[in-house]
Amino acid sequence: MKLIIISGRSGSGKSTALHVLEDLGFNCIDNLPVGLLPALFASTREDTANCAVSIDARNLPHDLERFPEILEDLEQAAGTSLSVEVIFLDAETTTLVRRFSETRRRHPLTRANTTLTEALHAESDLLEGIANLADLTIDSTRLGHHELRELIRTRVAAHGGKPSILFLSFAFSAGVPVDADLVFDVRCLPNPHWVAELRPLTGRDGPVRDWLTANAEVGQMFGDIQGFIERWLPAYARSNRSYMTVAVGCTGGRHRSVFLTERLHEHFGRNDLEVLVRHRELD
Repeated sequence: MKLIIISGRSGSGKSTALHVLEDLGFNCIDNLPVGLLPALFASTREDTANCAVSIDARNLPHDLERFPEILEDLEQAAGTSLSVEVIFLDAETTTLVRRFSETRRRHPLTRANTTLTEALHAESDLLEGIANLADLTIDSTRLGHHELRELIRTRVAAHGGKPSILFLSFAFSAGVPVDADLVFDVRCLPNPHWVAELRPLTGRDGPVRDWLTANAEVGQMFGDIQGFIERWLPAYARSNRSYMTVAVGCTGGRHRSVFLTERLHEHFGRNDLEVLVRHRELD
């Protein structure tokens, strides 16, 4: 049996994630009290269907504090008959405030003397124990509804137990992805942006790929990143890391980082891994 625990701050996309899993055949429960996790497993342990539950700040604070202990006891009692993954969603506070203002929803921690921003910060504190145990953290700040659904479908629901690597290109000018496990800075490489005929293209286009491939420094950078990942991936796997996000950034997130993430995706896709690629500034 597979149990996926979805958590995160309000407005980050937990309901969307749960709906995707439900559409894919998971038995889903929204706002499950933490203390009922062992009872849920006991009642479904003979069931072959997978389960997904959402745990959020509507739980009692004392129960949220006990989440690490409850999860450890559950995994020990279940042994190999249960596979548990914790997925934590979050977004920048300013983005969450905007989302609430657009939907006119009420945050569960707001009170007469509490602002929305204060409630969101308090929520972070309440969920810290879950966030620290997350197998995968998803930053939904720049993800639209359909992009988040696709990410949950391809990265979480389809995860078959093999190490899953997401290669993500990004622009440093737009900020470093907060959910990245490894970040590589390739701004030192020659930039196609300064070649007039290449500027409107991206790292997925043939002329840009040919231009970068012909540069020895680009090849050396690719070899170093590839070698680092291959050297340390087994160590991450031994520490029970099922998910990794490898972010490669350049200035604008259109040429160098895109080219290298595509090459990394192609190279590691030949191995026995679940490999995805996403270009934050293009997709």
